[in-house]
Amino acid sequence: MAWCVVRSFNAPATGAGILRNRPHFPVAVRAVSVASSIFRRSSSSNRSLSFSCKAASADSRLKEAVQTEKAPAALGPYSQAIKANNLLFVSGVLGLVPETGKFISDNVEDQTEQLLKNMGEILKAGGASYSSVVKTTIMLADLNDFKKVNEIYGKYFSSPAPARSTYQVAALPLGAKIEIECIAAL
Repeated sequence: MAWCVVRSFNAPATGAGILRNRPHFPVAVRAVSVASSIFRRSSSSNRSLSFSCKAASADSRLKEAVQTEKAPAALGPYSQAIKANNLLFVSGVLGLVPETGKFISDNVEDQTEQLLKNMGEILKAGGASYSSVVKTTIMLADLNDFKKVNEIYGKYFSSPAPARSTYQVAALPLGAKIEIECIAAL
């Protein structure tokens, strides 16, 4: 992670409307995006503009793969989860039993329960928990299963519940009934 700080950049006092129309100051130190910037004016008669920015680096050493044997292994060239920039990105999880690699059953309720247990193990291995999840995406083979899934999902994610999207998809890996992915704050 790269940090850049400009402490005392002399600039005339100006309204926010004028600043929006001015070109941005380019500040880059191997950075791909500016995550935050803070502006404040000093109280002295010689007004100065101070700002700081936190930038995310494209350096691959700043991401870390998360792996646990307590959840099913990845089915392809991807990680169970990736830690990057104080976030944990959990790949889509299925209702597979870790020891066998087979679905717990053909039932959407059982698959949902098992996949949420699997997700909990991946979250734990990454230093997170259900309460730190900020976003989930649910993919269903049949949107008519939404009510059943929602009841089980609600037992794992307490208030305030994560932001969520739910989709019916044409097909899921291995003929799954449901797949869920998530993002957690660390």
